[in-house]
Amino acid sequence: MSKNTYDFIIIGGGSAGSVLANRLSKDPENNVLVIEAGRMDHAWDFRIHMPAALTYPLSNNFYNWGYSSDPEPYMHNRRIYQPRGKVLGGSSCINGMIYIRGNALDFEKWAAMDGLEDWGYAHCLPYFKRMENRLIGGNDYRGEGGPLHLTTPKCDNPLFDAFFESVQQAGYPLTDDVNGYQQEGFGKFDATIYKGKRWNAARAYIHPVKDRKNLSISLKSTVSRILFEGNRAIGVEFVKGGKTHKVYGEKIICSGGAINSPQVLQLSGIGNGAELKKLGIPVVADLKGVGENLQDHLEVYVQWAAKKPVSLYPSLKFYNQPKIGLEWLFNKTGVGASNHFEAGGFIRGNEDVSYPNLQYHFLPIAIRYDGSAPNEGHGFQLHVGPMNTDVRGHVKIKSSDPGEYPSILFNYLSTDQERKEWIEAIRCTRDLVNQPAFDELRGKELSPGASVETDEEILDFVAREGESAYHPSCTCKMGYDDQSVVDANLNVHGIENLSVVDASVMPAITNGNIYAPVIMIAEKAADILLGNSSESPQQVPYYTHKTEVEKNQVSH
Repeated sequence: MSKNTYDFIIIGGGSAGSVLANRLSKDPENNVLVIEAGRMDHAWDFRIHMPAALTYPLSNNFYNWGYSSDPEPYMHNRRIYQPRGKVLGGSSCINGMIYIRGNALDFEKWAAMDGLEDWGYAHCLPYFKRMENRLIGGNDYRGEGGPLHLTTPKCDNPLFDAFFESVQQAGYPLTDDVNGYQQEGFGKFDATIYKGKRWNAARAYIHPVKDRKNLSISLKSTVSRILFEGNRAIGVEFVKGGKTHKVYGEKIICSGGAINSPQVLQLSGIGNGAELKKLGIPVVADLKGVGENLQDHLEVYVQWAAKKPVSLYPSLKFYNQPKIGLEWLFNKTGVGASNHFEAGGFIRGNEDVSYPNLQYHFLPIAIRYDGSAPNEGHGFQLHVGPMNTDVRGHVKIKSSDPGEYPSILFNYLSTDQERKEWIEAIRCTRDLVNQPAFDELRGKELSPGASVETDEEILDFVAREGESAYHPSCTCKMGYDDQSVVDANLNVHGIENLSVVDASVMPAITNGNIYAPVIMIAEKAADILLGNSSESPQQVPYYTHKTEVEKNQVSH
């Protein structure tokens, strides 16, 4: 095998690419190349390794591609910011470190689609367990000993105590593990934090094996296109240091994520043939679903002032930050060692849905993702947003130039269902906090404020203030309908030796933050790509909501 020929070429060293780099190179006979457009996730850089510093990588372009949507027609034509990781480890280096697998019924929904029977909850569960090292131990639902360390937070602020009591007063259950038997309800959120540091995908999967002689990583390398002989993928062209390089492989794998994987496919001639021809790109495969079916979670912050000085507001003061930084630097403890999204939950906003359609994150401070606070003083907030959205958008290249950002349109708030669920979301959120448990702590509502009350006012508030939860997905969905891009084994339809493995292959977005299911998909894909036997399905019970009628039928 020549020096520029590999068994596997992975386009993208992000979350999924990190998993594949580890698993595919485990056999020393497999020569693996990872091509990553970003830079190294340097161990010395607190901006990506200090959990509380997450606003830095989210709001600057050193470790972040900083995409934005096209003007969103139902959001006052606002361009919605969409950060993506520009670093080995990808967006796992800049995300909120919240570990949510999704609801078991998400994967049952996948498995109900034609040809996707092997993507049900029982088939996915062993891969979730294989990747996890939950530091408080494993069980029938959770793993230990895997590469991805997970810390369960303490939630030791008085605001968390009030929150957990308040949700019960509002009629919702507590759950001891949203990733275990029961997602529905409220509880602590595991975090991808280990010994006080962000534990990104590269730290979990690549750094422990980076010295393998059969694993090569090319950083700051921008892929121009995939190379073909007929309908067979044979290699990749990329630019590094101003020079164009070509490498060849037996298997090419796109792991660029929901924005970059469809971009690379389209640049390479795979996509809507009529649109590619207009851009002067020779058509290799007319797959109209490439870049379509874009799904994401929209969210808002509902914020209150706090009557007592119990929030994290003092940590924002410049004179307190040196102490916080030094404690984290030398001990990896204190305020800097947490992402502070330590609790939250999932509820049904109406009785028509069979499982939760709203997600909450509770934060003991009133603050935006960019680090700005809405007022001078103590406060707290709930992030809320609909999960099972029926909104669909797209990712489309604008030219044959790989350096030009694609057109991204989410179409937030474009459907009756989405608007209905947003009205329910704000009303449910107010109900959660307007319980007796918060009486001694709850000040005035800061955002949206008491003046926002009617359905129209609520929707206008969401349109003005809504932000992406940074969960783009589903743009190269697996399946067998006319919008599908890959099959159940993640091979691109009609193309030999080309696969997609990342969030883009989800046929429907999952309930919650999507990092965990992306890692699971990559773990499962590794077995498929290596020709290994899949992990045996693990049949375990999981919580399903019963209506009052169903409960009465059981009792009788």
